Amino acid sequence: MDTAVGAGELARVHPDDLPDGLVIADHRGVVVCCNAAAARLTGTPAAEALGRPIERALPLEDQDGRPWWRLTDPYGGLATRTGQPERNLLLPGAREVLVSARYVRARPSGELLRLVVSLRGTEARQRIERGNAELIATVAHELRSPLTSVKGFTATLLARWERFTDEQKRLMLQTVDSDADRVTRLITELLDVSRIDSGRLEIRRQPVALGEAVRRRVDALVNNGQTADRFHLDIQEDLPNLWADPDKIDQVLVNLLENAVRHGSGRVTIEVHRAPATRTRQEGTAVTVSDEGPGIPEDAMQRVFTRFWRGSERGGTGLGLYIVKGIVEAHGGTVTVGRSTGGGARFRFILPAGTPAFLR
Repeated sequence: MDTAVGAGELARVHPDDLPDGLVIADHRGVVVCCNAAAARLTGTPAAEALGRPIERALPLEDQDGRPWWRLTDPYGGLATRTGQPERNLLLPGAREVLVSARYVRARPSGELLRLVVSLRGTEARQRIERGNAELIATVAHELRSPLTSVKGFTATLLARWERFTDEQKRLMLQTVDSDADRVTRLITELLDVSRIDSGRLEIRRQPVALGEAVRRRVDALVNNGQTADRFHLDIQEDLPNLWADPDKIDQVLVNLLENAVRHGSGRVTIEVHRAPATRTRQEGTAVTVSDEGPGIPEDAMQRVFTRFWRGSERGGTGLGLYIVKGIVEAHGGTVTVGRSTGGGARFRFILPAGTPAFLR
């Protein structure tokens, strides 16, 4: 980029173009700039803030009600300070705002030339906090039931082992084993959510036969009690080479198939077909899972892949489809949701074909 052009474009940026609030005070502590975002956050028109001392134009308090400017004292405090990190402060009326400050000095430890204050709303942080609170509540709820069962059965067996027949002991231990699997799966889901949110989901690629992976998952469902005629497989031959993480892809298939079985009804159709290349996508393999249930309401389609979305009251943490989206996108693929020809839900994900560069 031409640096002269870049500098010119930067010079034409108006403070009102900035997404965050900006308040600037001069060497006397008088406000010389207050952009539109700052006026919106503080409720004070920019014209009223200009020319006023910053402690009056921006009367901030900490969580204990102490005046923030008196505590920080940017003009009379230590000359070695370069600013204040972002923190949650209060405006009149107990309105919360995130504030950070930069002290602009003529030289290190010199006099303060300008005080630059950045303001942001707390909505995004509150959404994160609500999400974390909901996650904790979900974990507590989902863990309570299996752990109560495990504790109850093990305590009963330890206290009255001789009173039970071998068959009764076997049934109790099978229940304990099943509930332990539920706890293990929940912990795995939570770890995956954490890695997806932080961008640290690891993908260990190797050759994957997607058709065979689908057959294995369907066989597992049938062995666990589902009828074989509930599933219809349509797997195309000669699929493109796929390099992916087999464990992660298996997790995607488990979530989609169990979602169709739990929330859908009628026959579940699984199609594995070649996805031809388009202008925006390279060749790949597409997997479609459709059911004949009630489907997903149109107004809920946009929320299907968000955390804690549940299509019904039939159990689940509401994390499965969020994890599906994270895994598919980590592979460079896409996942969509729609309505099947039978009226139920239709999930489709496409994984790009190819071979890792080190094997080419």
